[in-house]
Amino acid sequence: MNEVLFARANEILDKATYSAAVFSQYDQKSVDRIVENVYKAGFDNRVKLAKMAHEETGIGIWEHKVLKNTIGTLLVYESIKEVKTVGLISHNEVTGISEIAQPLGPILAVTPVTNPTSTVMYKILICLKTRNPIIISPHRSSIKCCEEAVRICYEAAINADAPDDCIQILSGGSREVTNMLMSSPKIALIIATGGTGLVKAAYSSGNPAIGVGPGNVPVFIDESADITYAIKSIISSKTFDNGTICSSEQAIIVDRKIYKQVKKEFENQNCYFLTPEEIKKVEAVAIIPDTSNMNPLIVGQSVKKIAEKAGISVPEGTKILLAELTGIGKGYPLSNEILAPILAFYDAEDTNTAIKLCIDLNYLNGIGHSACIYANDEKRIMDFSLLMNAGRIVVNTPTSQGAVGGTYNLLPPSLTLGCGTGGKNITTENITAKHLINIQRVCRRRMNEKWFNTNPSILFDEKIDAQTFYIEYNKNF
Repeated sequence: MNEVLFARANEILDKATYSAAVFSQYDQKSVDRIVENVYKAGFDNRVKLAKMAHEETGIGIWEHKVLKNTIGTLLVYESIKEVKTVGLISHNEVTGISEIAQPLGPILAVTPVTNPTSTVMYKILICLKTRNPIIISPHRSSIKCCEEAVRICYEAAINADAPDDCIQILSGGSREVTNMLMSSPKIALIIATGGTGLVKAAYSSGNPAIGVGPGNVPVFIDESADITYAIKSIISSKTFDNGTICSSEQAIIVDRKIYKQVKKEFENQNCYFLTPEEIKKVEAVAIIPDTSNMNPLIVGQSVKKIAEKAGISVPEGTKILLAELTGIGKGYPLSNEILAPILAFYDAEDTNTAIKLCIDLNYLNGIGHSACIYANDEKRIMDFSLLMNAGRIVVNTPTSQGAVGGTYNLLPPSLTLGCGTGGKNITTENITAKHLINIQRVCRRRMNEKWFNTNPSILFDEKIDAQTFYIEYNKNF
């Protein structure tokens, strides 16, 4: 390991530990002043940071990254500003239980190349709101823009009297150093947003971790759907920042009754269906050979660039490439998650077949993440929802924005989406400030000791069955 980076990492950990001790003494008013100041600074620099992120990474569309930065600042702030995160946060007169919020301690936040500055600012806000110093470990291809986002947020925090070193960044981009930080006993929690390997490393670190992996989001278009609206919605989502949000649509599943109509509507709205020969060419550039992993070189790239790499010709202005597939998994590379404007497309014999396809796609490499249905039949919507293993099932909504929350629905706006135990996560919720506090429960005496007031001869008599004991047990109350 690079000795300079190792020393720097230890210095960061020591500073974060001291900062945590100071931060734990802040009251709610002071915390809220800091969070407001940081959100405003981040929001005011949303355009600058979006352009920096796009220029450095070469991924996505800078105008869309402005919207992501807005979600990561304004929308996140609006969702957490009234939340109590310091001291007494609730008291129940009936139960006599009071709840007290305590900070966790230093948090290591690993951020992705696809949503660099927006994820940095979102994680900073929810950590500051809960009095937890944060250490950012950025993807090595987005260091400069993340450093600038950290600088802007840190200066704003200090100007609002935040403790020194409440926000730090590890700029080396070394996986070895990041792994060292992950396993440090000085780290209270890891929030890892990125690929499967990264998330696995976080969970193997020995420290508590919240990790989010791949999505592979299936979208079922039911015969009761408004087809024109559904296709427009899907396009607006899959083309958003060139499909770089992990909750973006990955496969469209259509009931055969409306298959031709849906396909025609995609074509009417400037999407292109690949021929079998073109599918093979796109597979070769979109997926790393002999794996199910997307090629990082096509992540967040435009249709035009993908077509050029694949050596195919598509009409000018094409928004999405669609591949009609007959299977899932091995032998069908485009059935895997691809964070680019490419969609798999399936013709389902009937509704049951369509839902089974959605389940299979979800289990391929996106279990627990998100799914979508376009329908105006409430029973069909509920039938679909009951069968899907997904933390978020969005209805008649663009999945990129709908799963992230705060725009089309009242889900907490978040750039880290829990996938539950199916995705090896601890929660299916959108991660926000409430997940970053320890809650102490002060429990006042409200009842007599039922066990001690029960006749001992009954309690220890092997011949007394449960029903008899239950009757005696409740005579005291």
